Amino acid sequence: MALQTLIGKRIPVLDQGWVELQDLMGDDLAIVNAARVSFLGESRGEERDKRLLFYLMEHRHTSPFEQVEFKFRVRAPLVTWWQWVRHRTWSFNAQSGRYVPFDEDAFYIPAVWRKQSPSNKQASLGELTPEEGKPFTEALLQHYAQSYALYRRALEAGIAREQARLFLPGFAVYYTWVAKVDAHNLMHFLQLRMAEDAQFEIRVYAQAIYEHFFKPALPWTAEAFEQFVLKAGTR
Repeated sequence: MALQTLIGKRIPVLDQGWVELQDLMGDDLAIVNAARVSFLGESRGEERDKRLLFYLMEHRHTSPFEQVEFKFRVRAPLVTWWQWVRHRTWSFNAQSGRYVPFDEDAFYIPAVWRKQSPSNKQASLGELTPEEGKPFTEALLQHYAQSYALYRRALEAGIAREQARLFLPGFAVYYTWVAKVDAHNLMHFLQLRMAEDAQFEIRVYAQAIYEHFFKPALPWTAEAFEQFVLKAGTR
């Protein structure tokens, strides 16, 4: 796939979210060339180049993978964003509620309600049935409507946006931000956030990035990543 066809591609995530690739620097060969810098970065043919890349991945020679960078534009609820920013190797610039008012429908509505895991304090296990979950969805929608009405009322009264947003339901609000990361640190993010025990609201974003952007942009790296990192972690 021509890398330029990935630029501007947007993948829907959750009910209102998405991930868009804004920019991309480098490819598999850029990683190989970085490892061969003493040879002026000359390719030695596809077979030998790919073999070197797999060697780098298997033996955790990570610095050449930092030569590739991805820049994304992301729309996600704060419950996702709150976990994402823990990965401090990323560079972020986020929408600010101090400058831009929030839209009425800018709140996350889960498709299902998950049950608390009895053995893991920070995880869920199982789901409520649609019938069991319906009153909670209805209550959540009512809560959003009331919160947004108070937010608009505060704005119309002349209260500053930075204070009016206190009326909004914090973890549910959708934000848009730009996020940049190199391929090495992106793989660390993907390893953790695509795992089965990762929270659903960030796992779906990690999966979208991996399937729709990382694998098409770096097919050799993705193949090696699956063989030496993802599959190795399940043994």
